[in-house]
Amino acid sequence: MNRILVTGGAGFIGSNFIHWALSHWPAAHVVNLDVLTYAGNLANLADVEDDARYTFVHGDIADAKLLDTIMGDGLDAVVNFAAESHVDRSLMSSEPFVRTNIVGTQQLLDAARRHEVGRFLQVSTDEVYGSLGSEGRFTESRPLSPNSPYAASKAAADLLCGAYHHSFGFPVMISRCSNNYGPYQFPEKVIPLFVTNLIEGKKVPLYGDGLNVRDWIYVEDHCAALGAIVEKGKPGEVYNIGADCELTNLDLTHRILAACGKDEGSIEYVKDRPGHDRRYAIDSAKIHSEVGWAPQHGFDDALARTVAWYREQSAWWQAIKSGEYLKYYEQQYGGRAVDR
Repeated sequence: MNRILVTGGAGFIGSNFIHWALSHWPAAHVVNLDVLTYAGNLANLADVEDDARYTFVHGDIADAKLLDTIMGDGLDAVVNFAAESHVDRSLMSSEPFVRTNIVGTQQLLDAARRHEVGRFLQVSTDEVYGSLGSEGRFTESRPLSPNSPYAASKAAADLLCGAYHHSFGFPVMISRCSNNYGPYQFPEKVIPLFVTNLIEGKKVPLYGDGLNVRDWIYVEDHCAALGAIVEKGKPGEVYNIGADCELTNLDLTHRILAACGKDEGSIEYVKDRPGHDRRYAIDSAKIHSEVGWAPQHGFDDALARTVAWYREQSAWWQAIKSGEYLKYYEQQYGGRAVDR
């Protein structure tokens, strides 16, 4: 890989992927395009901002003229992380999700076609499959059945990507991953929210009965899987990514409490959110056999690493929780769409 466009690279998984790409592809130049909504944070990439192989561009994936400028010098690959991704926010307003996740993806696909980009990876989610019963796992052939505005917008983007491959022969691939955790995750998500609350001596809010099941993967493993798909994936294919780590939210909470030295007295049960899917579980057999990827991190060890990171990086998440980090972007970029 010589020149790669990573969209949404200032977010959680995108910034981790940029770190992975710069360390695993020495010849690569990574262009990071990010509009810097509330979840985008350039502090995630402070350690690479002076790297000659890295360029940041402040802008929107729905800006066709900007995309033409970026892609005009040629690209080997696009990896599209840019997305509104928080389910609870999508329940309050779906408009930002439609604009970024659907329209933005369409603009990105059109620009990549115009400039004959060699590989296009759409980073999606297992939530497009809907909810599982107590048995079975999501396979790539499962019909899409999204149950939240967020998941519906991602499913629509996936269908667009598939249509561009079928209609135009465009070399697009789709990845669908289970729940991620690790460094730089925005503290509205469950693991960093719970960890930082416990560090601050606060309680953790657990939805409903806590028996909803999620399949967890350490973000470094996810990034390695994405890199493998960019290198070896087959255009037109969908690849599920998971680490065979199903946990109820209650079990997850207990493990976080143990890792932080707290007990059940720190749990606060709260009303369940509308349409809360009961169970997700990923079948990753296809990426194992066709691409040769497998996860390298066990959950408890990676959770301990994650907790240690949040303890060591208190200034990072405290600036987010207080809103102080937004002031930097207001000064540098003349204001930004905090909640567009």
